[in-house]
Amino acid sequence: MNETTAILDRPTGSPRFAGPPDVEPMRSFFRLLDGRPVPCDEGDAQIIAYNAPGPVEEIELLERFNIDHHTLQSSLDPEELSRLEFEPDHAAVIFKRPKSYCADDNFLLKVTSTGAFLYADLLVVIMPDDAPLFEGRAAFPVHSLQDVILRLLYQSISHFEGHLKAINMLSDSLEKRLAKSMENKYLLNMFALEKSLVYILNSLSSNSTLCEKLRLSASRLGFDSDQIGVLEDISIENKQCFRRAQIYSEVLGGLMDSRASIVSNNLNHLIKKFTIVSIAIMMANLVVGAFGMNVKVPWQDVQSWWPFVLASAVSILSALAVLWLWRARKW
Repeated sequence: MNETTAILDRPTGSPRFAGPPDVEPMRSFFRLLDGRPVPCDEGDAQIIAYNAPGPVEEIELLERFNIDHHTLQSSLDPEELSRLEFEPDHAAVIFKRPKSYCADDNFLLKVTSTGAFLYADLLVVIMPDDAPLFEGRAAFPVHSLQDVILRLLYQSISHFEGHLKAINMLSDSLEKRLAKSMENKYLLNMFALEKSLVYILNSLSSNSTLCEKLRLSASRLGFDSDQIGVLEDISIENKQCFRRAQIYSEVLGGLMDSRASIVSNNLNHLIKKFTIVSIAIMMANLVVGAFGMNVKVPWQDVQSWWPFVLASAVSILSALAVLWLWRARKW
C-alpha cells in the first residue's frame, strides 16, 4: 500500500505528494547546544522540521522559504532519487532513508525521501511521515548546520543497516517455516523481502551519488576539512551497506527457486501419504466388498459369527499390511 496519496495540485494538474491521511502535519524546532540539537521555541530555532506538511504548510514553505515547488514535492515523493541543487539563497539536499515498518506492510520494508534546505543561518527539513528527526546516538558532535546534514545522512545509513539486519533475521525465520510449510504464505513473505532489498539497493546507490556530489561541492556548502573527512567516512559506510545489501539480495534471489520447490515437494509428500492411506482403505474395502456381493461365497450358509469375524480380520490385516510396507520401505 502506497504511503503517499496522489491528489491534483493547483491549476497545473501536477500530482502533489502529501503525507499519509492518518498523520497530522507537525512542525518541530531545534537549536544547537553543546554539540547536539535540542528542542526550542520557534523564535530561537536554527532547525525547523516539517512532518507530513499539508496545504497550509506547503504554502508557507513556498512563500516564506522560497522553496521551489518541484523540489518541495521531490522531498515528499518516495520514488524520487537523491540529489543536490543550489538556489540563490539556499542549497537543497534530497536523500533517501528507510520508512518505519508497520504491520500492514506485510514484510515489505519501504523507503522514502527527505529534503534538507540549507540557508545561511537556518536549516529546514521536510519529511513525508512522522518519523523522529534525530534518533539514536550521534557518531560525532554537531556544532553547525552542515554537521546536522551529515548527521541526517549518517542516521539514514544506520537505519538502512538496521533494516538489513531485520531482513536477515526474518529470512532465517522464514526458511525454517518453509521447510515444513505447504502454503504460499511464507514464500510470498520471502518475495516481499526480496523486493525490499531492491528498494534498499536503489536508495543506497542514489545516496552514494549524493555523497560524491556533496564532496565535490563542499566549498559551496561551507564544509570544512573535518566535515569533509566525516563525509568521506559516511560515503564508505554507505558503500559497505550497499555491498551488504547486494550480497543479501543475491543470496535471497538465488535461493527463491529452490524454496518454491521445497513448498511443492512438501505438498507432493502430503499427497503421497494420502495416496498410501487410500490404498490401505481400498484393500479393506476389497475384502468387505467380496463378502458383501450377492453371489455364492464360502460360509454364506454357516449359522455362526466366525465368518464375519474372519472377514473383518482379513480386511483389517490387509490395511495394516499396506501401512507396514509403507513404513518398512519408507515410501
